[in-house]
Amino acid sequence: MDKNDLLKLINDDDLGLLDIDKKSAPITPDDRLLESFIEVNDFYKLHKLEPKSGGDIYEHKLASRLKHIRENKEQRDILIEHDIHGLLEIENKEIETMGDIFEDDDLDMLSIEDDSVFNIKNVPNKHYRKSADFVARRKPCKNFDHFENLFIQCQENIKTGKNKLKVFKHGDIKQHAFFVIDGVLLYIENIKIDPEKDKYGKEDGRLRCIFENGTESGMRFRSLQKALEINGSTVIDENDQIVLVDNISIDDLETGYIYILKSLSTDSKISNLKNLFKIGFSNFIVEKRIQNAEKDPTYLMAPVSVVATYKCFNMDPQRFERLLHRFFGESRLNIEITDKNGNNYTPKEWFIAPITIIEKAIEFIINGEIINYSYDKENKIIKENKSGK
Repeated sequence: MDKNDLLKLINDDDLGLLDIDKKSAPITPDDRLLESFIEVNDFYKLHKLEPKSGGDIYEHKLASRLKHIRENKEQRDILIEHDIHGLLEIENKEIETMGDIFEDDDLDMLSIEDDSVFNIKNVPNKHYRKSADFVARRKPCKNFDHFENLFIQCQENIKTGKNKLKVFKHGDIKQHAFFVIDGVLLYIENIKIDPEKDKYGKEDGRLRCIFENGTESGMRFRSLQKALEINGSTVIDENDQIVLVDNISIDDLETGYIYILKSLSTDSKISNLKNLFKIGFSNFIVEKRIQNAEKDPTYLMAPVSVVATYKCFNMDPQRFERLLHRFFGESRLNIEITDKNGNNYTPKEWFIAPITIIEKAIEFIINGEIINYSYDKENKIIKENKSGK
């Protein structure tokens, strides 16, 4: 058989009987490691954030894989040239307390059914605390359907620019506020401050945090504060005010704003008055309403600054305003203002009362308890009506 006949035979081998299998190179542990890390890289490329524990099964698996790679220096060294998203650039975490150990337990290996491990016997009470601090861990939120619309609305407002993100600052944490931590949106449903301050004289407490992936956590106030200071943002509205909602759904009607203003007047008759605030109502964002305050006797013919705004849903803000004016009626500012045309005007929306007292009154109106209280202008306190009137 000559060369041409041999080539023809090979070309006519439709069944591949003459194919010779090449011996493939064996897959090494390093190859498997790289393949597993490429999955993590692909997840980050798709979602613009690293996988987190507590998500779906696949994400949880990738989060666990990334965690173990980070903890293994040999594996990090092998994969460093493939770390295109900087996922292996980590800081060594120092374990200082038992809480650090539990908070690092992503796989929930340390969870227990009861607190029997903390029930110490045969030890005098003065040597241990009666109940150990609950260590926060994310778990499925059983009533997430109550909050789902909140997240949908917040995400939509961020997309349209109605809401925006700002760098978290100390003091931002409030009940019913939204935050973003490590790329995940969370909502603070409840805050319970401890009755006593810690040994450093600082307040702490327990939060109920709901996450957009359907989980929740009962983390400590200061733990969340620390995490947000490292890599967190606060959700704010177009007035640069923290967005506060209490189970508001996408079907709820936004009806306006109640606002509190402070005068920047240089007139000594006004500037010397302590705790002087304007309580008003607006159909649109407050900054637009106060643009020409120095030309308007309503604003005492002077610039003003925004102290607080409250977005109202499903209610009549004008009635809300009237209730506040009636509550603080006895402390209303009594002064005449002359406008640019020489006309005298008596403002009716300025009151002398501490801002904390005004905020408390707003809280009482919202929860329907305002009828049980009145304002004592002499002592600058809210007192309970014993008769309930």
